[in-house]
Amino acid sequence: MSITLASYLEEFITENRRTLLKRVLNNRTRHIALVLEDIHHSQNASAILRTAECFGIQDVHIIEKQNKFEVNPMVVKGATKWLTIKKYKRSETITVEAVKSLKQNGYRIVATSPHTNSCSLTDYKISSEKIALVLGAEKRGVSQEMMDMADDFITIPMYGFTESYNVSVSAAMCLQNLVGKLRESDVSWSLQESEREALYLEWLRKSVRSVSDIEKAYDMRYGAIQ
Repeated sequence: MSITLASYLEEFITENRRTLLKRVLNNRTRHIALVLEDIHHSQNASAILRTAECFGIQDVHIIEKQNKFEVNPMVVKGATKWLTIKKYKRSETITVEAVKSLKQNGYRIVATSPHTNSCSLTDYKISSEKIALVLGAEKRGVSQEMMDMADDFITIPMYGFTESYNVSVSAAMCLQNLVGKLRESDVSWSLQESEREALYLEWLRKSVRSVSDIEKAYDMRYGAIQ
């Protein structure tokens, strides 16, 4: 009798591990995606990815137009292992390509910026339309090119003299607010069953030692990976 690869790999992890993977999957969402444009400090990049993973965000899109995106292992704490990260190739049209791809996949582009038409983060409404939250480079923020293509602008309330928050702090504040609203809404934000199954298999592979050898044994026993 043949069994799926996922069921086979489950035999090589503990019951507690299986329970944890499934619990995290049930809390994952693709309704909000994160877009990082030209973040160049590894500490900020790492902190943002770690925060996104903690809030249940699955997809992170990275635009490297001028700066290379790098992480600090001591800060990121392995978060990249569980995220789906898409990097766009460095080119003059990289921002346009990224936005077009997101919009084709049903995302509304929401840029964090003190734009004249900005909506306060606290007032921004969650809807059934998916959100791609854009955070820009340290100091200069979201590019003008991105601003020109954005659908909405949000700003984080400030009450002090300093002109802006650190970008990793901005990411945390935005995600706490937006994810909180999403989870309290009637919007269907969970992963689809096919997405959940694909991610579960991917995470199992990352959780099992010598997984390539185990998959070869599965293939020899059952004929093909299912």
